[in-house]
Amino acid sequence: MPPSNAESGAKPAPSAGSPPARRNWRDYALLLALACCWSSTYPLTKIGLGSIPPVTFISARSLIAAFFLIAILYARGMRIPGDARAWKLFAQQQTINSTIPFLMITWAQQYVAAAPTVVLASTTPIFAFLITWGITRHEPATLLKLAGAVLGLAGTAVIIGLDALGGLGGNIFAELAILLATVSFACATIFGLRLTEYDPMVVAAGSLLFGGLLLLPVALIVDHPWTLRPTTEALVATITMGIFSSAFGLMLFYMCLSRLGTLTTNAQGYLRIPIGVGLSVVLLGETVPSNLALGLVLVMAGVAAMTIPGDSYRRWIDRFRKA
Repeated sequence: MPPSNAESGAKPAPSAGSPPARRNWRDYALLLALACCWSSTYPLTKIGLGSIPPVTFISARSLIAAFFLIAILYARGMRIPGDARAWKLFAQQQTINSTIPFLMITWAQQYVAAAPTVVLASTTPIFAFLITWGITRHEPATLLKLAGAVLGLAGTAVIIGLDALGGLGGNIFAELAILLATVSFACATIFGLRLTEYDPMVVAAGSLLFGGLLLLPVALIVDHPWTLRPTTEALVATITMGIFSSAFGLMLFYMCLSRLGTLTTNAQGYLRIPIGVGLSVVLLGETVPSNLALGLVLVMAGVAAMTIPGDSYRRWIDRFRKA
């Protein structure tokens, strides 16, 4: 007898992957929770990289997150699907949503501070909009959202452009690597709609398990992790990222994707800018340079214009005129 939907982690597929028409405060609370989970990634990565190489760090956090979620699934009486189709989707999604961009960002964070990394990595909604508008067209792309994309790209140019004026040395290549990773994140957000037929925890567990096992042989060959002497702070950062940022973060990501759709889910990008920069200041003692602050304002304004519904702006304008 084939396993039931509950046991295999499958659920009835939504129509065309579209989000529900009506949204409530719980959906946006999930979005805020996702922003909190993912904004902690960059300062924690900076701490972990102090004594753990990038490949080992990513493999460890992925495997910790995967086994944590698998234990919860087992307690719920569920399991990860064993069919080839499901694992093909998990593998494709993990590659563009985690493995490739995480490697790029983790490498880049050896040279770029956590605060600017937060801002650069939070431009994902801008690239998601451009891909949606120019290629997939699975959601409406309005002029207001186009203006937001332009503002956001201008903010990104301010952040990396001022560094580039001093020459192509320094951090410019690392910053460009972070931007390329955000393009990969944007593609993953769009194509992640294919996975809405599965329970979000199942998708997160399967994807993280694939990613962690994929990088484990590389970590063993390249980093020789048995020779490492990680600090207590680095171990705590790795475990915290595995459970909080990766396990809960990826699960919340797929929950938001099925409830809110692509562009609104990406709104957590501008929510995590102030949270992530604040954590970088508190945990790492980083300062915010003037060009970063200006770029932050432009990026937040751009992404807000892309994600806040146009009728909300019209209501605010009407209220302002009446006042």
